[in-house]
Amino acid sequence: MNTNTKSGETRSRARDMLLAAGRGLALAVVSLPLSILGFCLSLVSMALIPIGVGALTTPYVVRGVRAYAGRRRQLAERWGGVRIASAYRPLPRTANPWKRTYALLRDPATWRDLRWLQVDMTAGFVSALAPAVLVLYPLEGFALAAGLWRVYRESTGDVYWYGFVPVGGQASAFGAAALGAVILLVAHRYALTAFQAHFRLTKAMLSPSQAELAERVRVLTQTRRDAVDTSAAELRRIERDLHDGAQARLVAMGMDLGTVEMLVDKNPEKAKELLAQARQSSAEALAELRDLVRGIHPPVLAERGLGDAVRALALRLPIATEVEVELAGRAEAPVESAAYFAVSEALTNAVKHSGADRIWVDLRHSEGSLRISVTDNGRGGAAIGAGSGLAGLERRLGTFDGVLAVGSPAGGPTMVTMEIPCVLS
Repeated sequence: MNTNTKSGETRSRARDMLLAAGRGLALAVVSLPLSILGFCLSLVSMALIPIGVGALTTPYVVRGVRAYAGRRRQLAERWGGVRIASAYRPLPRTANPWKRTYALLRDPATWRDLRWLQVDMTAGFVSALAPAVLVLYPLEGFALAAGLWRVYRESTGDVYWYGFVPVGGQASAFGAAALGAVILLVAHRYALTAFQAHFRLTKAMLSPSQAELAERVRVLTQTRRDAVDTSAAELRRIERDLHDGAQARLVAMGMDLGTVEMLVDKNPEKAKELLAQARQSSAEALAELRDLVRGIHPPVLAERGLGDAVRALALRLPIATEVEVELAGRAEAPVESAAYFAVSEALTNAVKHSGADRIWVDLRHSEGSLRISVTDNGRGGAAIGAGSGLAGLERRLGTFDGVLAVGSPAGGPTMVTMEIPCVLS
């Protein structure tokens, strides 16, 4: 029983060793050119900032580097069981390329990624390649002992060096095979350790500092507090709407019906008039309840998704509104709800304050985020915190790590852009 157990452990170890060698080789071959490309593009783009070109290209380059770093974090967790935290600051809440670039350069995570790229193309490349070398290099020694040395000798006439062993005959070829066997034993013992060292090195370079984690906790705490305040305000609004609207109509309808009971025999005409009034009140109360339910969670949103819900919302606006949707699936219900009400609030602001006669809404999903833009041809001048309701919209998005950008020069047009990280079903 013990022999079988040890044999199974040996086979399992050998499988893990071969798997680490294959993954390490693939990682080294793919990561080296990508790390060099990302680092060089970042340097060139940042060098071009003073002449203006870099202000346009740097945000895209930095986001590409972040996406690459995110992929390497996933591989570290999947292949090495090493979880690497991410603490990027939210994308700047402005459409101005200079401000976006400046904010990205102030993010410590941007410079941490660049330092990691330098290490990944040097020590990272070596540590990823080490398991493959330890596993595959002994095969060369065995091939020399099998007669490969003769082929090399006949073709070149030189001595073949395997490590520190000069192979010029069969005896030295067996020596190369012996060295290969020693290296294979080392691989059996240390190949997995070397592969783990690569991911530990990646974690050491990509992990955020304690100060960054503390800042992230502060932001999450603030967004949670804002979410709680928003929920409480929403409940108060619902209570107020019920009290002042449907409840008041139902009370008045009950009083009318009580009067009808007293007048039905004495004054039938007046009773009929009050019944008609009660019927009208019931229809108005039902309409208010439907509006209230639609304000909590529109049925069309639950049944047909965000795209159709926004189209239905646009049909009720007094301004001509075009909606373009490119969504390959549906986001989670809380994200859809937040996006719907964010669009609703942005459209309401446009109708009330912009003076526009046309609005365009664009919804699409790309690079792991739901991207929404609401554009109008109004007078412009909108700004976050200027009493336009955009501050509340920003808090709503912040609950989901979403961001808001507003471009609204004097004279228009105004573009409100929203991004919410999410995946589609």
